[in-house]
Amino acid sequence: MFTLAEVASFNDIQPTYRILKPWWDVFMDYLAVVMLMVAIFAGTMQLTKDQVVCLPVLQSTVNSKAQPVTSGSSEFSSVEPTTGQGEASSMRTVSLGSAPPVTPGVPLSTAASSQYPPTEWGQEVKKEKKDLGRKTNLDFQQYVFVNQMCYHLALPWYSKYFPYLVLIHTIILIVSSNFWFKYPKTCSKIEHFVSILGKCFESPWTTKALSETACEDSEENKQRLTGAQSLSKYVSTSSDEGSPSASTPMITKSGFKFSADKPMIEVPSVTILDKKDGEQAKALFEKVRKFRAHVEDSDLIYKLYVGQTVIKTVKFIFILGYTANFVNTISFEHTCQPKVEHLIGYTQFECTHNMAYMLKKLLISYISLICVYGFICFYTLFWLFRIPLKEYSFEKVREESSFSDIPDVKNDFAFLLHMVDQYDQLYSKRFGVFLSEVSENKLREISLNHEWTFEKLRQHVSRNAQDKQELHLFMLSGVPNAVFELSELEVLKLELIPEAKIPAKVSQMVSLRELHLCHCPAKVEETAFSVLREQLKCLHVKFTDVAEIPTWVYLLRNLCELYLIGNLNSENNKMIGLESLRELKHLKLLHVKSNLTKIPPNITDVAPHLTKLVIHNDGTKLVVLNSLKKMTNVAELELQNCELERIPHAIFSLSNLQELDLKSNSIRTIEEIISFQHLKRLTCLKLWHNKIVSIPPSITHVKNLESLYLSNNKLESLPVAVFSLQKLRCLDVSYNSIASIPQEIGMLQNLQHFHITGNKVDVLPKQLFKCVKLRTLSLGQNCITSLPDKVGHLLQLTHLELKGNCLDRLPATLGQCQLLRKGGLVVEDHLFDTLPSEVKEVLNQDTSIPFANGI
Repeated sequence: MFTLAEVASFNDIQPTYRILKPWWDVFMDYLAVVMLMVAIFAGTMQLTKDQVVCLPVLQSTVNSKAQPVTSGSSEFSSVEPTTGQGEASSMRTVSLGSAPPVTPGVPLSTAASSQYPPTEWGQEVKKEKKDLGRKTNLDFQQYVFVNQMCYHLALPWYSKYFPYLVLIHTIILIVSSNFWFKYPKTCSKIEHFVSILGKCFESPWTTKALSETACEDSEENKQRLTGAQSLSKYVSTSSDEGSPSASTPMITKSGFKFSADKPMIEVPSVTILDKKDGEQAKALFEKVRKFRAHVEDSDLIYKLYVGQTVIKTVKFIFILGYTANFVNTISFEHTCQPKVEHLIGYTQFECTHNMAYMLKKLLISYISLICVYGFICFYTLFWLFRIPLKEYSFEKVREESSFSDIPDVKNDFAFLLHMVDQYDQLYSKRFGVFLSEVSENKLREISLNHEWTFEKLRQHVSRNAQDKQELHLFMLSGVPNAVFELSELEVLKLELIPEAKIPAKVSQMVSLRELHLCHCPAKVEETAFSVLREQLKCLHVKFTDVAEIPTWVYLLRNLCELYLIGNLNSENNKMIGLESLRELKHLKLLHVKSNLTKIPPNITDVAPHLTKLVIHNDGTKLVVLNSLKKMTNVAELELQNCELERIPHAIFSLSNLQELDLKSNSIRTIEEIISFQHLKRLTCLKLWHNKIVSIPPSITHVKNLESLYLSNNKLESLPVAVFSLQKLRCLDVSYNSIASIPQEIGMLQNLQHFHITGNKVDVLPKQLFKCVKLRTLSLGQNCITSLPDKVGHLLQLTHLELKGNCLDRLPATLGQCQLLRKGGLVVEDHLFDTLPSEVKEVLNQDTSIPFANGI
């Protein structure tokens, strides 16, 4: 046996889910509880009091002309209108003992009325004679047996199973009403939504800081504030708006809030959020954003709710259709023919069902309840399809509040908000605050300034490699206002700050000369731009798409150095999106790290004054270089990782070129090097990290070369022509396959730096040590077996690398290298230990002799 509370628990939901229960769902839940009570009451009555009482229909065994059983049955049925509860009680008493027999053709009620005719009012009825009635020769057990047989044979099935059917139908309706709260794929979303909704409703940001919006300075809000003075009686003074204390700092800005009924103009008395409230509000914005992205992708909750409503409607039609037919089948009297004459001696019985009237009334009540339930189901379907519930507009909220950017939502997110509106529209209005980017940005600004104070920023200022004061801000929600109070700051780096804004206060940073914007499309106020245009000299911009480059960058007329790192040439847009550089009239250095297929034609805008051009590609082949011909004033040119196979001919037109760097390309031959003889100012040639296999003899015509870098190529030998370059001061041929050093190397009397690390050299020619101006000699990772004693002639040597060779000792003449110290001697420890102690003492000396400047 189960209690009503146990059954009603099927209808229980979490209290927080009640905001998603409109009035019709609540009403249907109450109807379901009433139907449960009907089912349990009927079932309880049936289990405790339901029974059938039967009496045999007697047939005359003496008189062969006796009336048939059927006539007696029909007359017995006529007794029903005059039979009362007293007669039913007496009949149950007879069934337990000596019940009077029923004679065919003589109904029991007729015989009783003939023996005791009706009397006048106030008269007493005569006593029943003791000898009335006829014995049936049936004992108690036979009556019990007949009652049980006739209960199952004579009663209609609906009379016996009515309580159970009502219980089953009601449970199905209850499950159908609350299935969307239990189904895992929807329950998790609903639980998350209700949790976020409650936190948004109670968040201090919707009460204390609602007036801190980006629209606070608009003309419309100023007019509203003026009107607030004449409408002071409508000003909200609710205690939940958080009145500030006398010691709390005030923000003297006008703000507005909305309520459930109409917009309320609020006096500007908002306090700055503390750190805990600010962090909670920021977390809510992130949760709302992720929840929206997750829920808006599908409409499963909407479909499930519609489906369960359709199921309840179909269930109502089914119940009403078959139940109405059984109202008339519930009767008090029934005729029973159990076919047990061989056990009892009678073939026909007249039976009464004592619960017939009660069941009939309960059935009518149940039909009434289910009709009301069905009407509500039809209304729910009407509401579901009357308006598009998969779309929700915050238009009214946008009109009533300062947040004009609250977006409309769709699918399950929209449906949940429609359901919440049926509970209380104030929830969705406050929830809309956390969908506004303006609101989120303002909250971030308040929290950011509260966290990053002037003292904290001063602690993050450091000295960079150029000995300049530098501040690096990484992944913040914005630029703290205190940054612009650092008047001595020279370099400002802003990285991954999507909402960076540079206000007019930047004028306080009188020392600022260099700005880095790494994935940071900063917005600049007009006054701030005027300051940056005058004093900014170096700008680094790192971006993903060329559209992220702020437009004000192209207008910085005093800018000297511009570094652009990002995608300038997308597959969908063959035109390079770089805007005109014509306004950059003082630009000297342009550094572009991108995926260019051609030199941007806009670079020619700065050709008259550009002195250094650097292009670093990501492996994309640079095909068109015609624009280089116009860069006649360029002194330094770097084309790195551009998949060049030969030296571009456009370079030979750069008459002022002094340094050329073609690092990390695919150059195999440099036969064009003879054309460099026309570049009279070319002093540095870097062809490292290529695939060059040989150096042509024509290199001797490039007489002004001072530095030649050919490392990380495929050279197997050094031609004699290289050593005819008398002005050569630096020669780098590291990491090739060179087997020997020609003796002609002694001709390079100005050579100061010689790098041949990572080759196959086994013998060092004595002529090498005639280059007495050598300061750096890198001989590591070769096959050298001995170091000549003449190494002591290199009096200016400061760096000697010998590690990775086959040496067994070091010459003692190393002590004659007056400027060489142990820190500049790169060699294995066991070789260093072979030196005499006096030499080691000299090498271990710590001196600060001023060296001559190298290249």
